[in-house]
Amino acid sequence: MPRITMSDGTEIAYRDHTASQPRPRHQILLLHGLAGDLGEWDDLTPRLRADGHHVVRYDARGHGESTRRPADVSRAACVQDALALIEELSLAPVTLIGQSLGGHTAMLLAAAHPDLVRSLILVEAGPAGPNPNLPSLIASCLHDWHPLDRAVMVASISELATNDHWREWSAVRSPTLLVQGENGTVRASEPADMLAGRPSTTHHTVVPDAGHDVHLDQPEHLYEAIAAFLRTPESRPADPSAAEGRQ
Repeated sequence: MPRITMSDGTEIAYRDHTASQPRPRHQILLLHGLAGDLGEWDDLTPRLRADGHHVVRYDARGHGESTRRPADVSRAACVQDALALIEELSLAPVTLIGQSLGGHTAMLLAAAHPDLVRSLILVEAGPAGPNPNLPSLIASCLHDWHPLDRAVMVASISELATNDHWREWSAVRSPTLLVQGENGTVRASEPADMLAGRPSTTHHTVVPDAGHDVHLDQPEHLYEAIAAFLRTPESRPADPSAAEGRQ
């Protein structure tokens, strides 16, 4: 699997799936959630590629085949990893699709680098708010059964225990789709509050019979929601042939 090496020595493993046509409709970067890996996108990736999109997916630091015990698992470091992939693989302007913590990373990147992001799809993810119980909850969930380093996983979400990121959400300029599982764990008021902050550029859908892992529980329904969003006028890439015709 190819890798890029970050300035702190962390290696980020990724897979690059070229589009099924010469000119990709969208350049897409997939970001998995906490304790996941790029294999969670095995169902969605070929569907998107068949639609003519260029798709890249990667293992977040501390996960999969990326460096398993990086020195830095801050939100800023994770944003830099995604940014490095976008630059290395010339993905801008990119469509970011992230689930849970991966969606949070995608949101922060879109806020900090609006010129690089064409559209944003957040699956069970958002600005949230301080949750002091989150580290202990994650530690308990990962106890005994998960092969990942529990300390690394807990450290990866430590900032979410004390901070919210509503300011960053307000700074996002990209058309955004919020995907919520019917039985997910997103706070009940969060999607409505996100829509209220950016009503003209934000769409919202609820996937039935899905929990927090919408992409695993209902992959076909998730794909259908994403495909429909990517066909909306504000999310479609500009037609270069149209620009050429105006010259």
